[in-house]
Amino acid sequence: MSTGAAAGTGTGAAGPAAPTRPTRVDRLTWGLAVANLVAQIGIIVTGGAVRLTGSGLGCSSWPMCEPGSFTPVFHEETSIHQYIEFGNRTLTGVLTVIAIALVWAVFRREPVASRPASLKRLAWLPLAGIALQAVIGGITVWVDLHPAIVGSHMLISLALVAVSAYLLVRLRQGDGAVVRLAPPVLRPLPWVLAGLTAVLLTLGTVVTGTGPHSGDADEPFRYALDPIAVTRMHSVSVWLFVLASITGAVLLRRHRDDPRLDRARHVWPWLLTVVVVEGVIGYTQHFLGLPEVLVGLHMLGAGLVTVAVTYACSSFYTRRDQAGF
Repeated sequence: MSTGAAAGTGTGAAGPAAPTRPTRVDRLTWGLAVANLVAQIGIIVTGGAVRLTGSGLGCSSWPMCEPGSFTPVFHEETSIHQYIEFGNRTLTGVLTVIAIALVWAVFRREPVASRPASLKRLAWLPLAGIALQAVIGGITVWVDLHPAIVGSHMLISLALVAVSAYLLVRLRQGDGAVVRLAPPVLRPLPWVLAGLTAVLLTLGTVVTGTGPHSGDADEPFRYALDPIAVTRMHSVSVWLFVLASITGAVLLRRHRDDPRLDRARHVWPWLLTVVVVEGVIGYTQHFLGLPEVLVGLHMLGAGLVTVAVTYACSSFYTRRDQAGF
């Protein structure tokens, strides 16, 4: 057999060669997508630091920090709060640069630039979300940190985390029609998980809005709700989520011979781990009187739970290449 024939048939002295998987995303675009996800979670953490240190009104105006100045102005009454709030705004600028670079990459760098418009439009969502967050951030300052506006700020950040995580999933998939991988008994599970996640995260912002961490010591606006009752409602939603996650793990084990569910079985332990750790932090912070460090870790955990749920729900679906594998 000639060398050309061997290359053409994918065989050689060592036997049949493994089929080559199509390259769907270049390294730079993938790196920017990862950086975007990390920065989206990071902005939640720095935003939490602003709130937990009482720096929510560290900058007295928006978009400038102080009247006539985009940066903190040093004077006798200058405090650390100005710099914490300004640091959070600066990270937003870094996140904006990453989001712009990501949009450029998906439209200009191959092979992603040649992929369907529906995929490339996903890259616009983080950038659009950042613009929306900037407006809401200004409203937050103008309404003296009203908990409804602050809570929406957090929820939009979590939605952007979900979009950013899904973009990573989508970049690795093909561009054909959506293929359901789960048997009928498992098909409702992604919808149940997504719905419960939305409920528990929303109730989490309400719990924070009724607690002591309003964001500024001089403007302690809070919901006029019973903190214990709201916390119990949040706890119920968490336990329902845990029950759904465990049910999913049991069903995946029962279908362990189904190779279509290999990715779901790989993702599920990470989902359970993140949820358990987040639950432990949540109960610990409650019984210790909401120490700032644990509350901050709980906010980080909310971002990680969002990522885990996005990957878990996505594992029940795939897209193959247009021409098939």
